[in-house]
Amino acid sequence: MQIGPVVVEPELVLAPMAGITDHPFRLLVKEQGCGLVFSEMISAKGLVYGGKAYRNLLFFVEEERPIAFQIFGSDPAVMAQAARILQEWGADLIDLNLGCPAPKILRNGEGGALLKDPARCASIIRSVVEAVEIPVTVKIRKGYDEYNQNAVEIALLAQESGAKAVTVHGRTVKQGFQGKADWDIIKEVSSALEIPVIGNGDVTTAQEAFQLQDYSRCAAVMIGRAARGNPWIFKQARAWMKEKRLLPEPSLEERKAMALRHLQLQVEFKGEKTAVLEMRKHMSWYFKSFPGAAAARERLRRAEKASEMAALVQSIEPNHF
Repeated sequence: MQIGPVVVEPELVLAPMAGITDHPFRLLVKEQGCGLVFSEMISAKGLVYGGKAYRNLLFFVEEERPIAFQIFGSDPAVMAQAARILQEWGADLIDLNLGCPAPKILRNGEGGALLKDPARCASIIRSVVEAVEIPVTVKIRKGYDEYNQNAVEIALLAQESGAKAVTVHGRTVKQGFQGKADWDIIKEVSSALEIPVIGNGDVTTAQEAFQLQDYSRCAAVMIGRAARGNPWIFKQARAWMKEKRLLPEPSLEERKAMALRHLQLQVEFKGEKTAVLEMRKHMSWYFKSFPGAAAARERLRRAEKASEMAALVQSIEPNHF
């Protein structure tokens, strides 16, 4: 897949996830074969007026390229200004969030709330496209609710307004992450657009990544929640999509090694106190799939120092689960 001059290979994309897709996690998924990574969702207003407070959200290294920075907001001028900042920072792509279902975002008329106002969506997209030279992409949902399913309309507006790719999540905004993602809407948008469409929603295995692309004819597949504690999913999906080769699930030792590397990267990047707090959730995800893992996860959730957390991980044995 190609988005403007940006080549995405393989056609596997890490979804933007607040509190998750930071610099350390992006490095891990790139090492596992992800073709394009996204930053955490960034407030355009916060970036324009908050300055240094957003330093950690913006940090990246060359190994993470190509990298897309996603911004949210409802003011076209502020969104354009934020995009210019990110272009100067070195972003490969600017992504516009028109689908976030978080209540706080919706109350501010941002994210998914914008799907109720196609004219404003178009104004935001045009303003950002005109403000930067790098490609602009858009992430949307099926619609705002079951009575307002306008993904095809919004996607066509995005294309007409200069967007170079559109990501479609197969649920409505009001659904949040409940129910089943509708891959038919991804197929409809893919058929309607000339620019690349990235499919998103209910991809939890390598086989499902292939199934979504094969069914919807989308140009690439975006994986979000299934990557938490599971960076290997990109390597597995690549092997299945390209070679029909089914890779084994990571062993306990591989999970331990990845968790320890993630912890080390977080400590180096954010300092021990913040790293340990943030790694508690990641540790739960790394070891969630083992029978009887609740006790080990609970011990990791109580860890207060990096050395304590690392020792707990190293001490985990199969008979502990």
